Amino acid sequence: MELNELQHQRLQKLERLQAVGQEGFPSTSQRTHTIGAALADFDALADAAAPLTLAGRIIGARRVMGKLAFAHINDGTGELQIWLSRGDLGDLLFDRFADELDTFDIVEVHGTLRRTKRGEASIFVQDLRLLAKALNPPPEKWEGLRDVEERLRQRYLDLIVNEDRREVFRKRALAISSMRGYLDGRGFVEVETPVLQPIYGGAAARPFITHHNQLDQQLYLRIATELYLKRLIVGGFPGVYEIGKNFRNEGVDRSHNTEFTMMECYLAYADYNDMMQLTEAMFRHIALAVTGGPAVTYQGQVIDFAPAWQRIGLIESIAEQTGLNVLAHPDLDDLWSQITTANLHHRSKVERKATWAKQVDELFSTFVEPLLIQPTFVIDYPVELSPLAKRHPTRPGLTERFEAFVGGMELGNAFSELNDPLDQEQRFLEQGRAYTAGDDEAHQMDTDYINALMYAMPPTGGLGVGIDRLVMVLTDQPTIREVILFPHLRSREGH
Repeated sequence: MELNELQHQRLQKLERLQAVGQEGFPSTSQRTHTIGAALADFDALADAAAPLTLAGRIIGARRVMGKLAFAHINDGTGELQIWLSRGDLGDLLFDRFADELDTFDIVEVHGTLRRTKRGEASIFVQDLRLLAKALNPPPEKWEGLRDVEERLRQRYLDLIVNEDRREVFRKRALAISSMRGYLDGRGFVEVETPVLQPIYGGAAARPFITHHNQLDQQLYLRIATELYLKRLIVGGFPGVYEIGKNFRNEGVDRSHNTEFTMMECYLAYADYNDMMQLTEAMFRHIALAVTGGPAVTYQGQVIDFAPAWQRIGLIESIAEQTGLNVLAHPDLDDLWSQITTANLHHRSKVERKATWAKQVDELFSTFVEPLLIQPTFVIDYPVELSPLAKRHPTRPGLTERFEAFVGGMELGNAFSELNDPLDQEQRFLEQGRAYTAGDDEAHQMDTDYINALMYAMPPTGGLGVGIDRLVMVLTDQPTIREVILFPHLRSREGH
């Protein structure tokens, strides 16, 4: 690796330390307390005047003022000033700190806790040791890495210099753990299903394709966990859930990433009304755990997760915003004719889609979805849009399906699950015809799933929640890339 001038200077400092017997990367630390623990019990530890050992990364500027020197260290649990004097440390260690150590180096300090004359909590250092030499310097502007693309490519640096970034991912972890705790408390069993699948299904999406060399099989990275989880309901589990990665070979924008985290849960002897109640209660539970209350601020809007959420019909919402009753125009050509007559394709750049179902979804996504800021259930979707949902008992052509919207984004999707194997087989065949007509996201035939349904699945409610988007709302982040630690990015030129 070719080093630049600043890296070369740091390497020379490391070599000088190693030449006098100082390890640049020792294997262990003698730390006795985290900084967070030391700060939490600061006054008692200071009164006891008992020496303790802390460790952390030097952040900010080091300040050397005659016989005194100061810096701050951070170990991920907290930040503390280190206070060094030539008299306490001796010339060798004091000069080593002043001459050979740098911002971003990780050090171990031994001493006692006291407050300075200005009242700042500090450790007065009696011994000092290097734990890891940073050969890369901090970014030019210490106040943080501002270039978004660079932050995402070097997430490790982003996390070092931007404390608020670390807080986003702490809250993400808390959201997932509180979701898991809620479902566990309701008696759901957490399970794991295959990531590599011989037939992709459970959603409308294009898959990533791979190959199993030994078995000479074409396999797909899963686009959803749904069909395997419902096999478990057939097998006798009363409620199951999985939190894991899905992969969809589709476009990337502010709310879509090709690799994303989903929670899917299924509850026997339930329907989509039960899943609405579960969604309301679970989202409120998570919001309380992460933010301390049911209301959060997302992109300038106060969003209240407290039940009960508003409910609107999909067909009615499209009609309200466009004047079109899409059920009255069940043919794609007819629907497109109505769209052009109403000038919707010019007014909001609605594009013609390959199928009637896709065209309906386009109308909803364009005219309704951006308006759904407060938590909203959009209910009763056309059969053509919902190949895995049970038909509505009183509304012909529709299914018992809802999608949950918050902040103008879909956060959840749920059904009264279709458990009639003969109807399910016909839905798959219709999806096959849609695929032939040009819908490359249409569902594939899964004969083993049909066979599972033929052993009888009880009435079942299912729910999928996009965890990344939920975290976006809970942490007020404008794009999905900000809540994924390592989002996939376009390759740089020449790399």
